[in-house]
Amino acid sequence: MKSTPSRDMSPEKLEGKILAIFKDHPNKNFNYKQVAKHLGIFASDNREILMQVINILKDRGDILEIEQGKFRVKPDQSFVEGIIDITSSGAAYVVNDDFEDDIYIAPSNVKNAFHGDKVKVNIYARRKGKRMEGTVVEVLIRAKSEFVGLVQMSNKVAFLVPDGSKMLKDIFIPLSMVNGAKDGDKAICRITEWPENDRNPIGEITRVLGKPGDNETEMNAILVEYGFPLEFPPEVERDADKIPFEIPEAEIKKRRDFRKITTFTIDPVDAKDFDDALSIQKLENGNWEIGIHIADVTHYVKPGSRLEEEAYSRATSVYLVDRVIPMLPEKLSNGVCSLRPQEEKLCFSAVFEMDDEAIIVNEWFGKTVIFSDHRFAYEDAQEVIENKKGKFADELLTLDRLAKKLREARFKNGSIAFDRLEVKFILDEKGNPTGVYTKEMKDANKLIEDFMLLANKRVATLFGKKKKGQKTYPFVYRIHDSPSPERATAFSEFAATLGYQIKTDSDRQLAKSINKLMVDVKGKGEQNVLETLAIRTMAKAIYSPENIGHYGLAFDYYSHFTSPIRRYPDMMVHRLLEGLLNDQAPALIKDLDEKCKHSSKMEFTASSAERASIKYKQVQFLLDKMGIEFSGIISGVTEWGLYVELDGNKCEGMIRLRDISDDFYEFDEANYCITGHRTGRKYQLGDP
Repeated sequence: MKSTPSRDMSPEKLEGKILAIFKDHPNKNFNYKQVAKHLGIFASDNREILMQVINILKDRGDILEIEQGKFRVKPDQSFVEGIIDITSSGAAYVVNDDFEDDIYIAPSNVKNAFHGDKVKVNIYARRKGKRMEGTVVEVLIRAKSEFVGLVQMSNKVAFLVPDGSKMLKDIFIPLSMVNGAKDGDKAICRITEWPENDRNPIGEITRVLGKPGDNETEMNAILVEYGFPLEFPPEVERDADKIPFEIPEAEIKKRRDFRKITTFTIDPVDAKDFDDALSIQKLENGNWEIGIHIADVTHYVKPGSRLEEEAYSRATSVYLVDRVIPMLPEKLSNGVCSLRPQEEKLCFSAVFEMDDEAIIVNEWFGKTVIFSDHRFAYEDAQEVIENKKGKFADELLTLDRLAKKLREARFKNGSIAFDRLEVKFILDEKGNPTGVYTKEMKDANKLIEDFMLLANKRVATLFGKKKKGQKTYPFVYRIHDSPSPERATAFSEFAATLGYQIKTDSDRQLAKSINKLMVDVKGKGEQNVLETLAIRTMAKAIYSPENIGHYGLAFDYYSHFTSPIRRYPDMMVHRLLEGLLNDQAPALIKDLDEKCKHSSKMEFTASSAERASIKYKQVQFLLDKMGIEFSGIISGVTEWGLYVELDGNKCEGMIRLRDISDDFYEFDEANYCITGHRTGRKYQLGDP
């Protein structure tokens, strides 16, 4: 029976009830239907009166209209906190998880905030058709206090001109604080103060990196710019040095012994931090036992230790073009923990019994000791797979065959196949690029990928998929949301203009359509544009204690277990799994949600630093090629210009619209192109 307005449905009576709903949920937005649900009435019957009351509360200033039709209680004095994202124009946006839209900050209202700072913002009520705006009233937490840039000096004054495009203020350096820096040096500056009425912050030089253009200088500058330390604190190095290589016999006796079972590693040719190894043996029943052995980092790095604190702070290793900045000191990352050949090592293992169709018959997780018989580079393993002969050929070919079965099942279940090329450089002894080439994933790479995916998936399933009556324990999931309907629709509509059908009725259909598209466009002119847009349609994967599954892999449960030498979340997973296997409720990791957010943030920052090092080397590579013509593909279209990726070397640069002189070009955002006003000539994403 439908509800009807009663005496209690008068505006006067409803005001207090509705305002109470908003105040009870200060961080939530509500539309009128959600308000009706909280009141226990039918929204369709009472829309007019509900909207009347909501508008009264809005006009009175008790609630804010956050976006059209969505409201929330007005914060105390309209203050909110969030992370500020400053653009190269000087304007900024403040990101707050409780607001669906970012808060716009005009350049004059950014005050003394830096990009990435946590700030307090005074927000204004949204004007009709406008985004919410605000002004920074206080910097709560600085994202960074050190900046890298060029020193500019005169007899009376010195400044550091920051490298980063998002640091728009030069830093004033008193001459007594230059600490040996000379004009034109690249240096690190620490901000010491920013007086309220001064235009520029004040700082001191803490380290001279060297001359601009020098490889060591520029790589260190990238690390500092993205907030990564250039070395480990001495006390952390000392703690690492105290850890012995020798494994006590008493520890070996506690573990399952794999030392006599064929085991090897497969890694990049220049790798030193070997996280994972594979073992294989045929069982008497004809099935295969595949061991996925992962370095037991948490045996050595204990909670509360200085090593642990440093690993958490960094959260990830950083892979620049010419070096690795490890999460753990070299004694651990390349020594004690690394699964080096012909050495006994402690591992945390996932062991699977599977038949010839790669169907899992049994699984086991636990602490082990292994002995790696051989170290393969990917290229060496690939050669054995292709030629079907060589060291451990039978084992490699069996693993390759089983991996392909796993892969086939994964794709059949909706996993999306993105095969992107990796840019690599040939460097001389000074670190200067003499050549650029691309690497693609071959069978040896995919073999490792598929078995690591299997281990990660099954560990997460152990925690996430509970039988009736079983308790759910906290865990660190690697989650990947499905694309937003708006992005999926936009991609589908664009693909349709090129003659391809993308179904968006369900997440599963979208994934299958994208996989079919990847096959259909192979070798065609539109391949680049559609592959690029398909990737841009995807959400970003993050770490979270709340599981929503992994859309790109089509896994209901997924985590990161297989790289604890270089990823902090894997260390958390190892600790949680160890607790579960010991029949103890896994100890609650303090601030698990915060640690997941920190790990996701540091992963993104490390990726940005890695991309910056690639961009720098690409620019270096092209320096002596001024005036030479190259063919390329339009890799990006914006209102200010075209981005072009050169064929062969994958170097990318921008052509400003104002530099295309044959016409006046207008940006068409919906069709990823620019069009000439007079000629009608069109340049579209993916065009050669």
